[in-house]
Amino acid sequence: MSQVVVTAFRDVEAEVWVAESDDVPGLITEADTLELLIPKLKVLIPELLEANGLEVPNDVPFTLEVKDVAHA
Repeated sequence: MSQVVVTAFRDVEAEVWVAESDDVPGLITEADTLELLIPKLKVLIPELLEANGLEVPNDVPFTLEVKDVAHA
């Protein structure tokens, strides 16, 4: 499996970081910090890929692209 690209942006109103990915159907999650977002993604990405019918290893490589808050 190739590397999954995840985009994160700051939701200023909700005061959380939000992550989503076109590579992982159904992926949208949030956390108070980027540091807390990463462990959630390590769990959710393989679970959602498997739920979408793909066989994947437990540790799916991903890149986290952070959007500029001013442009989110």
